Amino acid sequence: MSEEVKVGISDYKITRNPNKLTTLGLGSCIAIIVYDEKSHLGGLSHIMLPDSEVFKARSQLKQEKFADLALPKMIQEMRQQEPRGKFVAKMAGGASMFNFNEGSKAPNIGERNIIAVTTVLEKLKIPLLSSHTGGNMGRSLIVDLTTLSVKVKLVNRDIIEL
Repeated sequence: MSEEVKVGISDYKITRNPNKLTTLGLGSCIAIIVYDEKSHLGGLSHIMLPDSEVFKARSQLKQEKFADLALPKMIQEMRQQEPRGKFVAKMAGGASMFNFNEGSKAPNIGERNIIAVTTVLEKLKIPLLSSHTGGNMGRSLIVDLTTLSVKVKLVNRDIIEL
């Protein structure tokens, strides 16, 4: 029997077939799904910020909030469960929900999240198969680990499959 595993903001979950992974309310946040096609083991992380560097002085740092910490941690756990896994990734989110720095050439938080996740995947040698990122619309994500389908629901728009 299939279970729907919900992933909240600044969190990640790992499960396998026949379960589904879901996350709601992606704005500038990134949902990154990493899975192994053979074992159908999958992990979904809802990343809020790109980099933990400026927050490291805090004693209570929530690692799951940051791309540079959450993604390596999740993938390490997945590799412990599937040491021979050939992991691949798909990504959604990274929108520019608010226009605070109009005219600025500096990347907004959504763009910085996209860059950070892509950089971590490259370091870990995990190919990014597809993505639906940027823009200014909210998204939700559903991952079916039986079929390995990743559906992105766009707010007030269609559902697309990655």
